[in-house]
Amino acid sequence: MADGFSHDPYFKKRIEYSLKREDFKFDTSQLLFSTFEVDVGTQFLLRNLIDKVDNPTSILDLGCGSGVIGIVLAHFFPQAEVVLSDKDLLAVRYSRHNAEVNNVPNAQVVGGVGIEAVADRNYDLIVSNIPAKIGDEAIEQDFVLGPYNLLKPEGAYWSVVVSQLNRLLPGIGRKHELRMSEVAKRPGHTIYKIVKPAK
Repeated sequence: MADGFSHDPYFKKRIEYSLKREDFKFDTSQLLFSTFEVDVGTQFLLRNLIDKVDNPTSILDLGCGSGVIGIVLAHFFPQAEVVLSDKDLLAVRYSRHNAEVNNVPNAQVVGGVGIEAVADRNYDLIVSNIPAKIGDEAIEQDFVLGPYNLLKPEGAYWSVVVSQLNRLLPGIGRKHELRMSEVAKRPGHTIYKIVKPAK
């Protein structure tokens, strides 16, 4: 299976991606997010965080899609236990396959809505390309407060959002008194970071 997924009835194409002179391959389905190339928001997030996190031992990629963010982080942080989660079972299938393709045995993929399948542990680092179309309440509960509650003390949650969500995330941060900051911005995308205080 790790040699190709072209036999899968949902397979669309294999895309390639490079970061810090390391090469990755991801098989994608036409039914999953960003099937022609690695999404520009995902690329923006990875470029900004990869040198700014300090040897995490536990990582969660929430809403993993075909697994790009979690798999890349599993490669660069082989000492970490990396969990990838998505509500879409096809995403789970492709993320598991892509973890094999990219030889990251420290990556585990699970299926579940929000944090329901990953709430049995805490994480040094949580990452997400937050989906824009699931509704404000779902974003607040499943993609801000839920992951925040799973952070270890001094853990960080990095997320990238499309520009229309800039009206939403800072307000959630203020409402719940989160240590949220804007890390970087480009046309179309913004990266936010939330840090959980030490106990």
